[in-house]
Amino acid sequence: MRFRSLPHLVRRFFGSLRARRPRPRDQIDIAAILHGEAARLFAAQRPMDQHHALRTARQVEIAAPHRPDLVRAALLHDVGKAHSDLGVVGRSLASLCALARIPTRGRFAAYLDHGRLGAADLAAAGESGIEVAFAAHHHVTESPAAIDPSDWALLRTADGE
Repeated sequence: MRFRSLPHLVRRFFGSLRARRPRPRDQIDIAAILHGEAARLFAAQRPMDQHHALRTARQVEIAAPHRPDLVRAALLHDVGKAHSDLGVVGRSLASLCALARIPTRGRFAAYLDHGRLGAADLAAAGESGIEVAFAAHHHVTESPAAIDPSDWALLRTADGE
């Protein structure tokens, strides 16, 4: 997991404190997009992650209204964070460890490795293509070889990275 700067972490910290579970209307929209295991993985996320995923997906949907695969990728990209079971403070500490290059283990390591963990969960759930790739590599600027660079740029921009 990469981080650009301390100000980015501060913005993310305060944004996480304000985040709530999606409203009932948003939950209906999510249920129309995600089914089965993908829906369960989304629901297992903390409210702050669901809020962030929905915001990201809404931006993608506006920019690419006929690309449900990109909207799914946006909704599912952080599902691996559920492995760490860390709240805002724990995530902030893990992120600071990463910035300071302090080795981590346990829940901190799981949080910092959420991309790989989430991609494995999504692959096991039957997801493929952009959904798995974006979960695995959403902190990487360059698009993977099999992914269109403009799709990747759209997802990364919507994710706020």
